[in-house]
Parts: sequence; structure tokens; C-alpha cells
Amino acid sequence: MTTRRTFMLAASAMLGLGVLPAARAQQAPPIVTVYKSPACGCCGEWVKHIQASGFRVETHDVADMAPLKRRFGVPDELSSCHTAIVAGYTIEGHVPATDIKRLLRERTKAKGLAVPGMVVGSPGMEQGRPQPYATLVFGDGGSAVFERH
Repeated sequence: MTTRRTFMLAASAMLGLGVLPAARAQQAPPIVTVYKSPACGCCGEWVKHIQASGFRVETHDVADMAPLKRRFGVPDELSSCHTAIVAGYTIEGHVPATDIKRLLRERTKAKGLAVPGMVVGSPGMEQGRPQPYATLVFGDGGSAVFERH
């Protein structure tokens, strides 16, 4: 038996419309634009983690990251090896994809998320014995723990 939804999907496909707009919006993963050093291997591993989690990624190799971090509002004390932008948020360092998805789902009022430094055990830094770490949410009022890992 054909349901109304099945009929509408089939009809839109035959007309060249693809899936219905609401379904398409739910399926389109946001683009994560990553700025990284061309010599940093862990940045490439983090990009693979983000891609494996369903995000589309665009990478840019940058020789001097400091001006870029200032431009995107990354406080010096939260700095790491790469900076990414997704849906207007700044993502600094080895932030897990699950934290980024939560940020986007909750639409948290902040500049972004950061995992300062290069913590062993964070995405892209899986070599060695994992260390506990926190993803921090930051904005004009400072930073706070967003999630503990």
C-alpha cells in the first residue's frame, strides 16, 4: 500500500526535485573548514575523525596560524595546532566530533569549542596512553567545561 509520504517522495524524484526540502536539510552535514599547518600529521588525523563522523571537510594549509587564531577569537590559553570553522563556530584543536554535533544541536551561545594543547587520547592524538581532558566552550565571558573525556 502506498502512503502519502511514499507517493510524495516518488513524485518529487520523478519531477527532478530530489527529496523533499525538509529531508534534504536534515541529511546535509555542515562543512567544517579546517586551517592547519601542512607539516602537522595529527591535524590530518583529526580531519579523518571529523569526516568519519559525517562532516564534510575543506582544508587549508596555513604557514602562520597566529593571525588566523586572532581573527577567529581563539584566546592564547586555549590554542592548539589547528583551527576550524563550522556553522559560525570556531573549533580549536582536537575537539571530538560528538562535542561539535552537540554544540550544533543545542545552538550554544558561544564563540566555539576548544581542546587546548595536544592531549594524548583526543581525536587525532590516539597514540600512547590516553589522558583525561575537557572540551571547553569559550566566548567573550571566558571559558567553561563543555564536556569531560
